[in-house]
Amino acid sequence: MNYNKTAEILDLASFNAKATEQISNTQAINLDEAYAIQSISLGRRYIRGEQLLGLKLGFTSKAKMEQMGVHDMIWGRLTDKMFYKSGSDLAIKDFIHPRAEPEIAFRVSKDIDQVITLENAKDYVDGLAVAIEVIDSRYENFKFSLEDVVADNCSSAGFTYGEWMPVETKIQDISMRLSFDGEPVQEGNSNAILGNPWESFVNAARLARENGEVLKTGSIILAGAATPAVYLKVNQKVTAWADGLGSASFKTI
Repeated sequence: MNYNKTAEILDLASFNAKATEQISNTQAINLDEAYAIQSISLGRRYIRGEQLLGLKLGFTSKAKMEQMGVHDMIWGRLTDKMFYKSGSDLAIKDFIHPRAEPEIAFRVSKDIDQVITLENAKDYVDGLAVAIEVIDSRYENFKFSLEDVVADNCSSAGFTYGEWMPVETKIQDISMRLSFDGEPVQEGNSNAILGNPWESFVNAARLARENGEVLKTGSIILAGAATPAVYLKVNQKVTAWADGLGSASFKTI
């Protein structure tokens, strides 16, 4: 497999908002190769001037892991180009088939250079916020294998978050909601995120360390979706709400 060529294809599909064929349709690919392609593809973005802001986790639902036949979460990288300030506009033309899902975001308070646990996780966080992740597979028809989606940076495409709340704010077993134009389209509970979103943060730190990524001060970690994702169209006000964390939103144009 030509990693550089495959990474270029996926990068250009994202850059041009034009879908491409699944990698696995034409060649065999394993998970290690998929992460290598993701890394090279993101490297192309860094060369263009994008900056790494943090990580997002996928498969943070244990049922989803079982469904996909995997025993660990998958992860992708977040860059500054993906960030939308809450309340701003998001242009649908910049995406292929975008979907939104409500999440919880963590802000790293100091470089994580060691294994962390649930017991000391709060020592490494200085803010919690409700967030919206926009996922947008670069593959035709939003169809992909596990390895395909990892190579495609786990469908990372955009995100926003609300006001940062104190680290002691309760995020386990809280109600969460995604609304379009004030009408709920998905409702769920934060326990859908590994039973406790703090587990997601601990695992993000572990995965970053295992893969040579340093979670630096100020990094943003998206914990994973609390509900299924919902397809986006033009002229919608998209809002995520979580009990105790408030809301975050954007408008599609």
